[in-house]
Amino acid sequence: VYRGSVKDFQGFDASQDAEALYNAMKGFGSDKEAILDLITSRSNKQRVEICQAYKSLYGKDLIADLKYELTGKFERLIVSLMRPPAYSDAKEIKDAIAGIGTDEKCLIEILASRTNQEIHDLVAAYKDAYERDLEADIVGDTSGHFKKMLVVLLQGTREEDDVVSEDLVEQDAKDLLEAGELKWGTDEAQFIYILGRRSKQHLRLVFDEYLKISGKPIERSIRGELSGDFEKLMLAVVKCIRSTAEYFAERLYKAMKGLGTRDNTLIRIMVSRSEIDMLDIREVFRTKYEKSLYNMIKEDTSGEYKKALLKLCGGDDDAAGEFFPEAAQVAYRMWELSAVAKVELRGTVQPTGVFNDDGDAQVLRKAMKGLGTDEGAIIEVVTQRSNAQRQQILKAYKAHYGRDLMADLKSELSGSLAKLILGLMLTPAQYDAKQLRKAVEGAGTDESVLIEIMATRNNQEITAINEAYQEAYHKRLEDDLSSDTSGHFKRILVSLALGNRDEGPENLTQAHEDAKKLADVSSNDSSDSLETRFLSILCTRSYPHLRRVFQEFIKMTNHDVEHAIRKRMSGDVRDAFLAIVRSVKNKPAFFADKLYKSMKGAGTDERTLTRIMISRSEIDLFNIRGEFIDLFDKSLHRMIEKDTSGDYCKALLALCGGED
Repeated sequence: VYRGSVKDFQGFDASQDAEALYNAMKGFGSDKEAILDLITSRSNKQRVEICQAYKSLYGKDLIADLKYELTGKFERLIVSLMRPPAYSDAKEIKDAIAGIGTDEKCLIEILASRTNQEIHDLVAAYKDAYERDLEADIVGDTSGHFKKMLVVLLQGTREEDDVVSEDLVEQDAKDLLEAGELKWGTDEAQFIYILGRRSKQHLRLVFDEYLKISGKPIERSIRGELSGDFEKLMLAVVKCIRSTAEYFAERLYKAMKGLGTRDNTLIRIMVSRSEIDMLDIREVFRTKYEKSLYNMIKEDTSGEYKKALLKLCGGDDDAAGEFFPEAAQVAYRMWELSAVAKVELRGTVQPTGVFNDDGDAQVLRKAMKGLGTDEGAIIEVVTQRSNAQRQQILKAYKAHYGRDLMADLKSELSGSLAKLILGLMLTPAQYDAKQLRKAVEGAGTDESVLIEIMATRNNQEITAINEAYQEAYHKRLEDDLSSDTSGHFKRILVSLALGNRDEGPENLTQAHEDAKKLADVSSNDSSDSLETRFLSILCTRSYPHLRRVFQEFIKMTNHDVEHAIRKRMSGDVRDAFLAIVRSVKNKPAFFADKLYKSMKGAGTDERTLTRIMISRSEIDLFNIRGEFIDLFDKSLHRMIEKDTSGDYCKALLALCGGED
């Protein structure tokens, strides 16, 4: 099936088109509208014929005339469309390595994403256009493992058979694991050989197998093991193997998001994919970024340049606001994978091996005695002990000095650091109870805190929170939640506060029924039973079971359950259900997202940052770090470093436990 957005023009006549372009450019000023309409509605093969007809009719070079008549980005786009794809690629690469400095991103994008045939055509076009050897030029301009991998890709010898041997899949996955994660140092040659040579079909299975045996996606290992341009190249290769369309959707999104637009990237991708897989790219884009490629181009560009890009894009997918069957399949596959991977949850704070509670108590006392406070010493002890060990230090301190360590810390520390250290000294349940209490007392309620805690804690944690709450405030948590919230939101919180979610495995028949219940409601409008049915399923079923329900939901509706919630609900009810869904899908990713939002943009939401760093430090902060880097391309460590300062920063980094 043809998945491009630009098709051959019916009733095409090269000479007639050449004449139309000649007329659009003659005299004073040019008719840009006519030029763009004509060129974007012809296929590349037809444009090449127009160039030939133009030369025989007028003895002039059409590309040279277009360059003379047009300017700026619009000119680059139109001229790019006139070249055959291989010559377009050759020109991009020539520009990327000419002059001072190299545009590695452009080299990576082209060489990681092209098929064997496209690579062979590119090498030939480069030789024809510049009378130079592409491999020699790239070797002269790059170095190290980055150079080696580019040379491997330039051979265009990736295997193309779809017959996959199970044994080889297992062997390759094992070899990759042994070349990186299990080795002191990294054996880059293994990565280059396997990722550079094996067929796409084969490698997809290798990646699944790798996830199974290592508990992490291959991308995360590449980020940890490789660096610089070599790392970027290998990540691009992996992305293109998983889904070329997704790779380009992401490149397009990054080219337009934030301030400024990377026009070179935008032009290169829109031109090069317009006759290959633009429809697939649009689908993935719509699914992944919840807006259509068409709309993003429209918001981000202007003038004739915008009009021409939109013609290449070929259509707006925002109209329907839903998954395409293909995109739903992609989402479904991702679910299958996440269900298989037994990811081991790890905190970043472990009990210290040689532990002496009385010795620690003395260090803390010394740090607070006399004039001034030694914050560094306090941070070192508190962040490097497990919570159970901190509880012992509290007792030892009282036994040794007859003083209350919490009270002393409170009087010696201040600001964000005080909140962080005091929070770490409470038991997890006491800490959560305190956060919940703060969220409901006084004027106004902090719903986001209620949601974050209640939606993500397991039964044992909830039971412990209920006890800690009762003990500290002599009230039942359920009563305080009830008197402070209302409607469906209240009912969700009350249900979660019981801490009696099922804990069993999935039940397929039941999952199908549950998904149907959610789907039926999503389609008709009795809005009351909608929330009730969602509540009765999302607040009571086990996590493994809900994963299966969400998968069945995609199968039935071509929508993700999040989409249905967003579309049908609003306010706190929507936020609470979304939090539960995200927590079920991938709890570390849910927290990574909250941490990122607490720091991005102006100002830092220190309350959220402190709360999550404390409450996840012994549960899954290590996994949160991994998700953080996967989602935002920067490490949590770096972001904390950039966004906070002084002793507070020092203490957070100690909890974070490492630079990824």
